[in-house]
Amino acid sequence: MPPEWAPHERTWMAWPSPNPTFSTPHELAEARRAWGTVVRAVARFEPVTLVVAPGDADSARESVGDGVELVERELDDAWMRDIGPTFVTDGTGALAAVDWTFNGWGAQDWARWEHDAKIARHVADLAGTPVYSTSLVNEGGAIHVDGEGTVLLTDTVQLGQGRNPGRTRAEVEAEIHAHLGTEKAVWLPYGLAADYGRYGTQGHVDLVAAFARPGVVMVHAQPDPAHPDHERCKTIAAVLRTATDARGRRLEVVEIPAPTVLSIDDEWVDYSYLNHYLCNDGVVLCAFDDPRDEEAAALFRELFPERTVTLVDARTIFAAGGGIHCITQQQPKV
Repeated sequence: MPPEWAPHERTWMAWPSPNPTFSTPHELAEARRAWGTVVRAVARFEPVTLVVAPGDADSARESVGDGVELVERELDDAWMRDIGPTFVTDGTGALAAVDWTFNGWGAQDWARWEHDAKIARHVADLAGTPVYSTSLVNEGGAIHVDGEGTVLLTDTVQLGQGRNPGRTRAEVEAEIHAHLGTEKAVWLPYGLAADYGRYGTQGHVDLVAAFARPGVVMVHAQPDPAHPDHERCKTIAAVLRTATDARGRRLEVVEIPAPTVLSIDDEWVDYSYLNHYLCNDGVVLCAFDDPRDEEAAALFRELFPERTVTLVDARTIFAAGGGIHCITQQQPKV
């Protein structure tokens, strides 16, 4: 699997349609407004193909304009990072797609996945790539690679009872490595606290850690001891600081402070700048109308000096259970 900073052919996204996540007309309209903003931000840097449910093309076109390709397929939800394929390459110009087993983030009682479980294969077919399927339950937001053999995972996702009951750590690693071409897994004990709520993923790594380049990993930091992620983030950072990658390097850890807001309506938030998206020459970065938005943008400009950083309000997306990285999926250029 190429790292996310490698050149892209395009980005794949999915358009929100009525479902338990967007259960009222107002919530759906707000979601479409937020998704549309991300589509337009990414389309400044590279082509975007948007999967829409039958009958939803007009609403999508009105929001994203004429420069985005639309394709109709049945959908349950709109989290393309998780329902779409993970693209891989053999390094000589051949592209393929991994079709993980998708079961609604651990067969959660509110989730529907009859159609979403087929989206990875639909997208791979549209991209003209062969598909490698696996019985391992996994999502794209639950993995992050450095492009040199290292993958980040979390205990509560790949080893969770709702996804892969009975599988050992060694069995999960073997399946992950076989499909991604990785050699070394760095396991984090958990994700952010709020990610274990009703619409959470039970610990996706793309809220807590991401490689900036080989040997350098960004990690979510919660400076306020009042938030349960304060101690969680210290533990995660410590795990990463003592870890080595597939090349034997000790990882350099760069902490990215969380926004200042701690809770909304008496519930902890998992707002995270780590849930960003790298596209060709750009970084689409979550914003939260928060004093730390510009601080995070400055850190990302230092880490990615050749890319344009674009801040996009992600609060509506987070209210539905994810962020900008969760709704995008890169197709590498080969």
